[in-house]
Amino acid sequence: MRPPPPIQPSTAAPELCVSQWFNTPAPITLAQLRGQVIMLHTFQMLCPGCVMQATPQAVHLWQQYRERGLSVIGLHTVFEHHAVMTPQALAVYLYEFQIPFPVGVDQPSVDQPVPQTMSRYGLRGTPSTLLIDRQGVVRDHHFGVEAYEPLAQKIEALLAGDMTNCDN
Repeated sequence: MRPPPPIQPSTAAPELCVSQWFNTPAPITLAQLRGQVIMLHTFQMLCPGCVMQATPQAVHLWQQYRERGLSVIGLHTVFEHHAVMTPQALAVYLYEFQIPFPVGVDQPSVDQPVPQTMSRYGLRGTPSTLLIDRQGVVRDHHFGVEAYEPLAQKIEALLAGDMTNCDN
């Protein structure tokens, strides 16, 4: 089965399909977060680029911008090594690496190895970063580790209400 194309900037962000949440007392929806800029950080705990670069960067951005209206949401998107990347292993990973922001487990698909949110967004792999504006519109979609400065500049622009400097 061919994956859907990546979601394009200026598209309304599809709702997340999450089977379990960590670091939050209640499930989170994108609709609840309207009015905030959202950075959706998709990762796998066995992805070297995620563990060594993208997730520490997401933590740093959360620390830097949360008081200004940035919500960072982690999404554990398991599309390989399913047997070892369980929610129990993820709980240990989040504790050991001190991940402070909410993290959801992408809902597995019944008929394919790619989980539901990953499929809805047309993600090619991990890490992937999506920036969603205050109105719930995807403004940036990046596969791989993005350099810190360009990503921070896009976040700054979205927090300032300037969407023209974000669309890829």
